[in-house]
Amino acid sequence: MGSGSQTTSATRKARIEEMRRVEVARERRNRFLVISGSLVAVAAIVAGGVFVLRSQSKDDDGVDAKAASSRSAAGKFATGADGVRTWTGKLGRTHVTKRVHYPTVPPVGGDHNQVWMNCDGDVYTEPVDDMNAVHSLEHGAVWVTYNSKAPKADVAALAAKVEKTPYTLMSPDDDQADPIMLTAWGHQRTVTGADDPNVDAFLEKFVQGAQTPEPGAACTGGLSR
Repeated sequence: MGSGSQTTSATRKARIEEMRRVEVARERRNRFLVISGSLVAVAAIVAGGVFVLRSQSKDDDGVDAKAASSRSAAGKFATGADGVRTWTGKLGRTHVTKRVHYPTVPPVGGDHNQVWMNCDGDVYTEPVDDMNAVHSLEHGAVWVTYNSKAPKADVAALAAKVEKTPYTLMSPDDDQADPIMLTAWGHQRTVTGADDPNVDAFLEKFVQGAQTPEPGAACTGGLSR
């Protein structure tokens, strides 16, 4: 009896020790898996951070932004008999947050900010952001711009006309080549002054004209400055 009991006790003890050994091994394996998983996760986060930083760096130095803008506004002007220049290529319409470098001054379309400049006969005495104004063009607005060479009398007369015309906006732009320019989505022309008959002709044709990508879209509720 004694010998049998001792054998049973030894067997039970051995089984318990084996169970403990298996449990310890399992715990070690689980810790290893947890640590390995954590290292993989950290590596993924680091890699993602590096990718974001590189992408931001490209945006900051303008490489990606220029590539995007060339794709969103690739083409050239063709001048009609009426003097209106029409953009013959693609004009992107994507809402973007990074800076877009437009190929024309002022721009006639392309990717733009999701918020438009108010264009319900709004006259701005300081330059506006191109990316917001392009959104206004998408809504069917005509954008009147002038530089420092434009006579003050013409600027005042044009401002009075714009204030009476829904779906228009006006602002200075010293980077443009000509003193007074009119721009709609995909179309642009130079005029000689406020009394140039081409001003009324351009407004008549392009304010909410056939070129409008989003006819009827609002010209209020956007940015006022």
